[in-house]
Amino acid sequence: MHRTIFTTPLVNSTLRALSLAWLRLRGWKLDGALPAAQPKCVLIAAPHTSNWDLPYTLMVAFALRLNIYWMGKASIFSWPFGGLMRWLGGIAVDRSQSNNLVAASAAALRAADGPVQLIVPPEGTRSKTRFWKTGFYWIAHEAGVPIVLAYMDYPRRLSGLGPVFQPSGDVEADMAKIKQYYAQFKGKNWQQFDHQ
Repeated sequence: MHRTIFTTPLVNSTLRALSLAWLRLRGWKLDGALPAAQPKCVLIAAPHTSNWDLPYTLMVAFALRLNIYWMGKASIFSWPFGGLMRWLGGIAVDRSQSNNLVAASAAALRAADGPVQLIVPPEGTRSKTRFWKTGFYWIAHEAGVPIVLAYMDYPRRLSGLGPVFQPSGDVEADMAKIKQYYAQFKGKNWQQFDHQ
């Protein structure tokens, strides 16, 4: 995994203080913490309905002392912002390629030295969608790491880390349980999110 803003000591502590101050000022509450026994995991980022999700996710990650990497469409990694996006923990995903992103991501998680949390939005888009993609599930399953149910509820201004979920390999049953948990949360543009 490449070096990020979260692994840059002085910058990390400064931005953590600023993130905590901003979230407090805006009335956001944080809940939960990463279990000490789970230094490597996949974090679900849901509901994902707005461009505002990224800056809030970064601030919550600083506040909760996470070391996150996140997946984003390749176009946001173009010049002149590509280097910045990677420093912020971004990993470019080219949706037009049929490369095995699951296998590559799982291998990177297994090989990572130290704590790593890979954030994957299950919707795969900010647009209204009915179906969740299962890439996050198979990355965790193949890497042998748990899924942590992270959330952001805009109406209640509540964000944090929910339960730790160990994928069983029965994707349909597991996805039903995961979606049931997320039914309680609303994104910024909540009409675009379908947890059925």
